Amino acid sequence: MSDADTFDPHALSEQAFRDEVHSFQFWFDSVEGYLIDRTYGKLDATVEEQIDDVRRDRLITTLCNYAVGETAALEGAAGLVQLAPDRNSKIFMATQVADEARHLEVFLHRLRALGVRDPGAVIEQRAEQALVDFKGELLGLVAQGDWQAAIFAQNVILETMEYTVFRLHASTADAVTKDVLAGVISDERRHAGFGENDLGRSLARDPSGRAHLREIRSALDPMVLGVFESALVAVGAPAGEHWRLADEYLDTVERLGLT
Repeated sequence: MSDADTFDPHALSEQAFRDEVHSFQFWFDSVEGYLIDRTYGKLDATVEEQIDDVRRDRLITTLCNYAVGETAALEGAAGLVQLAPDRNSKIFMATQVADEARHLEVFLHRLRALGVRDPGAVIEQRAEQALVDFKGELLGLVAQGDWQAAIFAQNVILETMEYTVFRLHASTADAVTKDVLAGVISDERRHAGFGENDLGRSLARDPSGRAHLREIRSALDPMVLGVFESALVAVGAPAGEHWRLADEYLDTVERLGLT
């Protein structure tokens, strides 16, 4: 067994832990493990399935909304590099910029593979207005220089919901879409973990920030919960599993004391 196999970053001091897991080296090692041998997220051995017209149309609409969410996270993360309060956070946000750009790229590529000639135009036609509004609110928080609120909106609200929806979608997706989602899911878990850990540390130092974040949550929750619930219905995710969308998110906000 190699040293890499036995290495436990949680055994490090807090600063050493952050130096390790927020580094580009950690990012390189992580993404190599689940992106190697995948072209635009698809394993070369995976064969495209026949998809009927109704299912294809629903998938296109779903991917359009995924693309809006990823664009929001890409632009948000890019702005947050400058706002990040320390070097570890800046480096992590830089890796997230790369992740979000890849997510957007693979979803656009998947749309083209499904026969969409102009993804940009179709995304504009099919995107849920609530998700477009959420994007505007997120970027507004970034423009205001509000690191805590923007991280909460992006890496807790958006990333946690995407992580849950993508996993449920993957359980019913066609083989190629399942491949694409697998790599995105791994990234979203890392992003959501950063958001919760960063906010957990800052709120432990200054609990007064919770009141502001509760207001942010109250304004933004309705914009995305309904969109992702609709996405689960559209992709045929098991109805008995839809509770996970709200439940996993609520578990996160409860741990942060924002209920």
